[in-house]
Amino acid sequence: MSGEFHIGRRVFIGGSLLMPLGGTLARAQGFAGLGGESEGFASVVPGKVLEFPRDHGPHPDYRIEWWYLTANLQDATGAAWGAQWTLFRQTVTPGAQQAGWASQEIWMGHAAVTSAGTHRYAEKFGRGGVGQAGVDAQPFHAWIDSWEMRGLEAFHAKMVSPLVVSASGADFSYALTLEGDRPLVLQGEGGYSKKSERGQASYYYSQPYYRASGAIMLGDRQVAVTGRAWMDREWSSQPLASDQTGWDWFSLHLESGEKVMLFRLRQKDGRNYFAGNWIDRNGRSEPLAANIIAMTPTGFTEINGRKLPTSWTVEIADRGLKIDSVPLNAKSWMGTRFAYWEGPISFRGSHSGVGYLEMTGY
Repeated sequence: MSGEFHIGRRVFIGGSLLMPLGGTLARAQGFAGLGGESEGFASVVPGKVLEFPRDHGPHPDYRIEWWYLTANLQDATGAAWGAQWTLFRQTVTPGAQQAGWASQEIWMGHAAVTSAGTHRYAEKFGRGGVGQAGVDAQPFHAWIDSWEMRGLEAFHAKMVSPLVVSASGADFSYALTLEGDRPLVLQGEGGYSKKSERGQASYYYSQPYYRASGAIMLGDRQVAVTGRAWMDREWSSQPLASDQTGWDWFSLHLESGEKVMLFRLRQKDGRNYFAGNWIDRNGRSEPLAANIIAMTPTGFTEINGRKLPTSWTVEIADRGLKIDSVPLNAKSWMGTRFAYWEGPISFRGSHSGVGYLEMTGY
């Protein structure tokens, strides 16, 4: 791991807050400071019942959270595309939220469009308390400047649907409509997602059953697209242990109709913490035992002096799943202020389908 901070959709804990502290301290507190002490912030505990629409909104008592969407899309020729939309919220110091410019909240947005031949991205930073960025639970609306994720008139809180999502950068933009026909699903054990055996955890739910349609703009070229999308919601105050250096995360849309979420958290001693959920066609989510998950890199890509595992073999023994994944674009590097790899993938083997891969800490 290099001396620079790396951050993905689950990592906006430090941002500009950790920069003044220096790389040495941040690394001592785990990946991007996510293993740092969380005194004064709310704790994630098992058994909490998530409530909707309330939990679509922000949780200022917790240090970090995000609203995150990935979409696997196709155009009229059958060519594959990917789109990403992410909003992070961080509370810098614990305590009652202050109004206006005294707010302790910092916001960050990431957006990207990916094809086989291009990967374009943008990011935004915003302050809380002044209307530049935020989230309303009901009616649902998440935004940073002109980027937004907004519930439509028929919005159903337990389906997080329908939504419109839009973002733009210097050389791209997109606007998508998302419709889900099944309720959201709880990850981990009823929404309690363990990240280590030492108490680190988050609250985590997903809507993996969106149908997506809309348009992508690249310069002056407009491309109509349709496909599938997946939204994640997660919040925590200390999601990682201090010796966890990064992770590899998959969301998989199986052609059979099931969905799979998997991740491994890499530790300094070379060991990994595995977790995941299998989601059936009806939306029932079951946690997967760590000892049945295997994630093995099979191909690597050099990017900016880093060697990243962009092709994988993934196995879930008790489910009869063994697949080989490849990226749509191996150069799907988010060269944002806190850099990471995030992009669409496809896979074949015992099952086939598409999904997304995120890798941090390389």
